[in-house]
Amino acid sequence: MTDNAAQIKGVSFRYANGEEGALNGIDLEIRQGECLLLCGGSGCGKTTVTRLLNGLIPHYFEGDMQGEVTVLGKDIRKTSIEELAGSVGSVFQNPRSQFFCVDTTSEIAFGCENLGLPEEEILTRIEKTAKDMDIEKLLGRSIFNLSGGEKQKIACASTAAMLPQLIVLDEPTSNLDLDSIEELKKILLMWKKQGKTIVIAEHRLGWIDGVCDRVLFMQQGSVKEEFSASDFFALTTAQLNGRGLRAVHIQTNYLETKTGMTSLIDFEQRGTIRLENFHYTYADQDAIRIDTLEIPQGSVTAVVGHNGAGKSTLIKCLCGLQKGFKGSTVIGGKRFKPKQMLTLSYMVMQDVNHQLFTDTVLDEVLLSAGSCSEEKAIGLLERLDIAQFRKRHPMSLSGGQKQRTAIASALAADKKLLVFDEPTSGLDYAGMESTAKLIRSLGCDVTVLIVTHDMELIRRCCTHVLHIENGNI
Repeated sequence: MTDNAAQIKGVSFRYANGEEGALNGIDLEIRQGECLLLCGGSGCGKTTVTRLLNGLIPHYFEGDMQGEVTVLGKDIRKTSIEELAGSVGSVFQNPRSQFFCVDTTSEIAFGCENLGLPEEEILTRIEKTAKDMDIEKLLGRSIFNLSGGEKQKIACASTAAMLPQLIVLDEPTSNLDLDSIEELKKILLMWKKQGKTIVIAEHRLGWIDGVCDRVLFMQQGSVKEEFSASDFFALTTAQLNGRGLRAVHIQTNYLETKTGMTSLIDFEQRGTIRLENFHYTYADQDAIRIDTLEIPQGSVTAVVGHNGAGKSTLIKCLCGLQKGFKGSTVIGGKRFKPKQMLTLSYMVMQDVNHQLFTDTVLDEVLLSAGSCSEEKAIGLLERLDIAQFRKRHPMSLSGGQKQRTAIASALAADKKLLVFDEPTSGLDYAGMESTAKLIRSLGCDVTVLIVTHDMELIRRCCTHVLHIENGNI
């Protein structure tokens, strides 16, 4: 029996709608029982490798493929996704993209049902998986009422219940707070103890220290460097940044600060945006309970809090996107109702796929641009380092490139209040740096709110931090 769980030999791949190759003659062996980290800038080929391993390439994503891929002794060209499903599990960047049911127990059972397992066996697996992962309290819950971290746990549980030998994770922490990341780390360590093979494509790197065994640094569709885990995590921040990678060690955890509004720099007051009667309830559960809150105009305010704290509900209410919300916003002495705030604000959503509508990146920016000229739109794309993709279809881009497209659209709209919900989720170091630089350059004419778990982004561009827990300031 081979010691390799998977082997990729001389593989080149170009997506059907892509101008350049996503992979260029890559050779890779994945050993049984190891945890392998794939890292590199956006578009380097990490996600494409994960799609080779779970069979999405070539059976779902079309393109020109050369070379051989063997996974658990099976040739992926000759093995359907259905045949691989019982032995290769996947956890995606956005867990919602892999949910098929409306309640958590059914979701965990779904994969097992598709494998044709007997009902008694499925129930046994659900019970054992929930116990192993300490998520019994999440059983029987509505998928729609879960926090981001809880959704990721259910995605992991639905994968684990099928008892796969190889588990592939693509940017699994992009929308998680630090506590949820620690919970995910415990799950991976449990899988390692069970002898499973794990492959992770990731930009946020520090949390994987102590989990992964080997690290591959990718660039332009090829493996450029290979490290042992100890050698990789010994690299300095400068050495990591030089490769376009995020820092490993977080310098400041703003979730450890007291709740409330904190100024990070000396800030010249230019008036405030005053939120009044921001109360909202889901069913019988309070989501936010804020009587009054003043946000400095011209500030860049990070909205932080643990998953489920009420951050996303707050900004949806502020932008007039939450049905049934009755609060109001006072700007320059004038009171605005929620519907009126729709014309004054622009929000970049956490799941950027929901707001990409056109056939090209440039058209996407111009769609919301108002008086913005094509020249200005291209200038924004250049500043975000995606001008070279302006003729590409937005849905053909990597996750980080899609995010930057949406951010360019927000800036082109020329609104006075810009709200970003996790704008750097899925972004590499260069993308995060360029996003922070662009936000810093907006100046005092625009007020920015950023819901984020990205401590590096906060340190680089935010003037204030608003810490919310349990719906309260």
